[in-house]
Amino acid sequence: MMKVKDFMIQQVHKVQQDQTLKDVLRLFIHHRISGVPVTDANNKLVGMISDGDVLRYINPQKQTVYDVFSYVIVTEQEELVEALSNRINTSAKKIMKTKIHSVSPEDELEKALQILAKHHFKKLPVVNEHKQVVGVISRGDLLKQMATKIINLD
Repeated sequence: MMKVKDFMIQQVHKVQQDQTLKDVLRLFIHHRISGVPVTDANNKLVGMISDGDVLRYINPQKQTVYDVFSYVIVTEQEELVEALSNRINTSAKKIMKTKIHSVSPEDELEKALQILAKHHFKKLPVVNEHKQVVGVISRGDLLKQMATKIINLD
């Protein structure tokens, strides 16, 4: 059976819950990622933040923004920039989702696939027996690795 540990990314980008939205955005942009696990001081998983969570936080009433990292056509674009600059020092703890799912490195890959599909998540944290983040599985990386390992595509 294929295990989560065989497909997970071990070099995980994450933020601590007391880091700011500015830190989160810097990490997203620098590493070209769309979400990260949020941990406490002991590296225990306490939440997740995605680009969608950030957008909902800075623009909660408007449904016209699709992606924080692309050029967005928004009728009130200046309002959006002002909202972001006013909230840039907000802690990750205030923005993160706390109802999260995770898997263990020893779980069967099927479990991760089911969670990703059922909940429409882009990323799934991988935690050890102490609930510490040891990896992450993303939909895109999972499909790429599956294609490479199973179908032998190069």
